[in-house]
Amino acid sequence: MPATDSVIPLYVQKGRLWQWSVARYHQLLQAGILMDLDRFEFLEGYLVRKPDCSDAVREARGRLSARFTRLREPGWQVRVTASVTLSDSEPEPDTVLARGGDTTFAERRPAPGEIGLVVEVSQTRLDVDRNDMARIYARAGLPVYWIINVVDRQVELYTDPRPADPVPAYATRTDYRPGDAVPLVLDGRPIAQLPVPDLLG
Repeated sequence: MPATDSVIPLYVQKGRLWQWSVARYHQLLQAGILMDLDRFEFLEGYLVRKPDCSDAVREARGRLSARFTRLREPGWQVRVTASVTLSDSEPEPDTVLARGGDTTFAERRPAPGEIGLVVEVSQTRLDVDRNDMARIYARAGLPVYWIINVVDRQVELYTDPRPADPVPAYATRTDYRPGDAVPLVLDGRPIAQLPVPDLLG
């Protein structure tokens, strides 16, 4: 994660940002040192400011949640703007489909092996979602990543993560536009086809 003005330099040593592990981040949370985290998420060792949420993003989140909840199969949970725990990050995707029941994540966050689909609704930070978040999710081996691209009015579907590459990335990207339907696939099994306008509004 590049050191930009969106990165909060809580600790600076010799002019450099202090990078934390996920374990250290959890220790600081439990100690009450980190507060007001509604404004930040933990990415690649840094606290990063979340973008402001527009009405278009809220609407897309709501539509996504409603459709996934309706289509949800037994053994899967729909999580909206809730953190997931990865090896070097604890992002807060807009929507996640995670393997588990209603109480599975009562006291912990989903881990990579439990996540079937991760979704970001993107308007003001499209470059971050295409590059930084794709790298983070690919490094964790998350099998399917969607970007609901509000700007270009399309859904970008990323598959085939390559976590071992020098720069982790998804090998395949497919764009779906109005008139197309996005395949919802969990564990390699087709669940539904979602028309793009239903996701974009």
